[in-house]
Amino acid sequence: MTGRGRHGARRLLVQALYQHQLGGHELDSLLQQFSADPAHADIDDDFFRSMLTEILRTRSDLDARIEAGADRPVAQLDPVERGVLWIGITELTRRADVPHRVVINEAVELAKEFGAQDSYRYVNAILDGLVGEGR
Repeated sequence: MTGRGRHGARRLLVQALYQHQLGGHELDSLLQQFSADPAHADIDDDFFRSMLTEILRTRSDLDARIEAGADRPVAQLDPVERGVLWIGITELTRRADVPHRVVINEAVELAKEFGAQDSYRYVNAILDGLVGEGR
């Protein structure tokens, strides 16, 4: 699958994780809804499904990793920042097929696109810290 396919999957993941956090939508509902999205036709579906499943299954662990590198409680993070960090941490820790530089670059780009003005700096700092610690 092309890089565009994974990038598109990450974009939809940010949106699905945002809905999960704000609306309480669970895995089956999110998979059904986002499979019907026209943007879904151009993404890496296996990547999207496996990442969403893994992220929702390991939310508590992901939040603990965020808090270890954050300067504030995870509950105070913007839902977009939190979702982007969930994606980045999951890729760093569970996806050996994606180089660390690509993970961080993609996360920064997603934070720039969907997040608050300087959220990309925060995302970059936390993910860089995890890479530096060998996580």
